[in-house]
Amino acid sequence: MKIAFLADPLSTFKTYKDTTYAMMVEAARRGHELYAFRHRDMAIEAGRVVAGISRITLTGDPDDWYRAEPPEARALTEFDAVLERTDPPFDMEYIYATYLLEVAQSHGA
Repeated sequence: MKIAFLADPLSTFKTYKDTTYAMMVEAARRGHELYAFRHRDMAIEAGRVVAGISRITLTGDPDDWYRAEPPEARALTEFDAVLERTDPPFDMEYIYATYLLEVAQSHGA
């Protein structure tokens, strides 16, 4: 599966307690492809929701835990799962992102 994580900046994760990190580790262990992006990376282009999304690889080192490829503009419908995993605040950026996720879901994401 291709799993895209809508998450806080990866560099801010505290791997000893972050549940998104734990989900990524388990997904990678099961052989899934991991991708990450942020709210600000999302947009609607030609009626579809796209984002600048980076494929990530886990290193196994809890301090230097990932490698990210350069982001590519990709439609959210290309992924088998898109997980919204950002921490609060519940602000307008979050609300707009949920609107965009609803549009993506209506198109099959």
